[in-house]
Amino acid sequence: MTVLGAVLAGGESRRFGSDKLAARYGDRTLLDHAVAWLRGRTDAVVLCGRDVPGIACVADWPRPGLGPLGGLAAALRLAVEQGHDAVLSIPGDTPVLPPSLHDELCAIGAPVFVRGCPVIGLWPVSAAAALNAWLEEKTDHSMRGWARTIGARALMLPEPIANVNFAADLAALQHE
Repeated sequence: MTVLGAVLAGGESRRFGSDKLAARYGDRTLLDHAVAWLRGRTDAVVLCGRDVPGIACVADWPRPGLGPLGGLAAALRLAVEQGHDAVLSIPGDTPVLPPSLHDELCAIGAPVFVRGCPVIGLWPVSAAAALNAWLEEKTDHSMRGWARTIGARALMLPEPIANVNFAADLAALQHE
């Protein structure tokens, strides 16, 4: 199985107050952490929803403003074009992911997502057309709603994944 790693990064960082993916966690930016985590576990990596030099990037599809599903739709389209079997999606604002997460998701098989953080998931490319139709027809753009629709299973992790929404979240994570 070949997997395209996708960093879903189309958000506006309003709650954070500045570009949170440029914020530093340790010696790297949040974006660098996400890309590095995927590079060691997937066949290729793409950044969805923004342009950053030196990284393969795609615009959210079919348009910006659809939240993480716009990024996932773009990644699934690219995965189909490139002949991948699945997309492993992660947000750019979770700099500490369990090393075993990829293996746990693959062991369950696509479609699967992390309970409590549905932006993290393994999605089959066969779901691309259904997601495109969903985005064209529905006003519900939630990852949970989409996951339910396609019968995705939820992976329960023993510890919650730290998500950085506010500058205080990053500060707290830095001190752990």
